[in-house]
Amino acid sequence: MADPKGFLTTDREVAQTRPVDERVKDWNEVYVPGSLLPIISKQAGRCMDCGIPFCHNGCPLGNLIPEWNDYAYREDWSAASERLHATNNFPEFTGRLCPAPCESACVLGINQPAVTIKNVEVSIIDKAWDSGDVTPQPPERLSGKTVAVIGSGPAGLAAAQQLTRAGHTVAVYERADRIGGLLRYGIPAFKMEKSHINRRIEQMRAEGTKFRTETEIGRDIDAAKLRRRYDAVVIAAGATVSRDLPVPGRELNGIHFAMEYLPLANKVQEGDLTVAPITAEGKHVVVIGGGDTGADCVGTAHRQGAASVTQLEIMPRPGDERNAGQPWPTFPMLYKVTSAHEEGGERIYAVSTTHFEGSEPEEGETVGNVKYLHLVEVEFKDGKLEQQPGTERRIPAELVTLAMGFTGTDQANGLVQQFGLELDARGNIARDADYATNVPGVYVAGDAGRGQSLIVWAIAEGRSAARGVDRFLTGASELHAPIKPTDRALTV
Repeated sequence: MADPKGFLTTDREVAQTRPVDERVKDWNEVYVPGSLLPIISKQAGRCMDCGIPFCHNGCPLGNLIPEWNDYAYREDWSAASERLHATNNFPEFTGRLCPAPCESACVLGINQPAVTIKNVEVSIIDKAWDSGDVTPQPPERLSGKTVAVIGSGPAGLAAAQQLTRAGHTVAVYERADRIGGLLRYGIPAFKMEKSHINRRIEQMRAEGTKFRTETEIGRDIDAAKLRRRYDAVVIAAGATVSRDLPVPGRELNGIHFAMEYLPLANKVQEGDLTVAPITAEGKHVVVIGGGDTGADCVGTAHRQGAASVTQLEIMPRPGDERNAGQPWPTFPMLYKVTSAHEEGGERIYAVSTTHFEGSEPEEGETVGNVKYLHLVEVEFKDGKLEQQPGTERRIPAELVTLAMGFTGTDQANGLVQQFGLELDARGNIARDADYATNVPGVYVAGDAGRGQSLIVWAIAEGRSAARGVDRFLTGASELHAPIKPTDRALTV
């Protein structure tokens, strides 16, 4: 145990954020650089080293949290990094982006603020990079087997790294111009600077993983041909089809999916564009959707100089504390204030968009620009959504982003059809207990098989699918497989 009295003598303290008026002027990460290291050993000492560490159940990766908390408390950073990497390929990603279901399941959290597990994690990995403890781990020998991984998000990268280290020759195919999937173009730089992705890619290259960008399987390469070229294929293409909002006025200019809006802002930061073609500058912005993607749109709009930012959520406002219907150690639905919300804007709950109102089309255009969004208050009664008469109103809306989640993997590019893949009842690619599809040698990991989920589940799926592929290629595998395809988050 790190500090037997740590949870009694040390209060919870989290990472410091930079002042709002400073950070909205740039795209750097919102946290004060180096602010965690002076406090993190004591924070790690709050871990109780529970006989049954429920944080393991909250985390689908099965992270060895009490072990690396103990090493962090003792400032044995090399040992902490080794324990951290034993279950997680990319802790610098999860340490910045994961909503930390491990903390919701922390035993200390029953009656006190939980251990700052996420902050300890990111401190360990940042220290490991700085001290040179993160090095390439190429295989001792090659198996002679080849694997194609379709998609370079967290699931695809995790599967690729595991399979490369197992001795297989792995090529990752990505349809975008850079590796990283949603990590690259969906997550704004103020949440995770892209240097963290770049150095992991260089590590993977040094281990032997090959990367093929601007190559879309189904369009640029026939899926059936790819299957014949490789001994196995892992589909980690994500759930990239955005949920639409089919209401009158949807066709107006200025209404975009979040994943049309966010990548352009990231491309400006990459130096590909001088100004984003879709920008919030000087506009009244409305973000429809109250999740993390919606918050990313909010923070991006602030940095682009929006005149106002309003975020709409169809569900009622969550509570500030757990209620009886969401007992420990389940992941509770709580009112969440992200760094983007700290920066301003209005959040409106329990409302539904009825229609959009726009300007008259200009000469040469078929539709005008959106000017207003009309909404109505709603209530859930007997499992049904009911509009409340007399609550209709309109708000200014010159840029609208739809951040209402994703409905499944892309089928328009022909990948599903060309492979001949079967889908489950929810429209995801069906797979068995080993992550294998109905096509021999073709596996699926991440959101393409699970549906829209969290980064920590994507990495867990990538690791687990890699074990299935390794067994298929060699007859046995010693790779870590933390979850089954049927496993679900600890909720009620």
